[in-house]
Amino acid sequence: MSGMSLFNHPLLLGFEIFEQRLEQLSKTQTEGYPPYNIEQIDPGHLRITVAVAGFSEDDLSIQLEESQLLIRGKRTDEAERAYLHRGIAARQFQRSFILADRIEVEAATLDNGLLHIDLVRPEPESLVRTIPIIPSGTQKGGR
Repeated sequence: MSGMSLFNHPLLLGFEIFEQRLEQLSKTQTEGYPPYNIEQIDPGHLRITVAVAGFSEDDLSIQLEESQLLIRGKRTDEAERAYLHRGIAARQFQRSFILADRIEVEAATLDNGLLHIDLVRPEPESLVRTIPIIPSGTQKGGR
């Protein structure tokens, strides 16, 4: 069996980043806590909503590491309380999302136990460029 990847095809130049992202995606957790939604607000805007009931702004952190959006939550345990039943999850979590190259994080808000992260995808500029053909014998770089 060959170790060749789909992205090693000779007609796919510069697509190594997609292979890296797929590998990164396969390593992300599949745990269901905390639950989240992803919605399309309009064609250029997305929103990730994560249910973080019981977490304050100080308990949460959002970081963008290269193309990976990391959301972490860690609550400090209240040792002075004696629970007869504890059904509200207070465990720490890390949820990650892989973002496409041009997706930008616009804002994050915490409202009634829901963390909303708004993303924007700018419209791509149409670039057409004519490449000049240099006559042989005047080519730079030698050959």
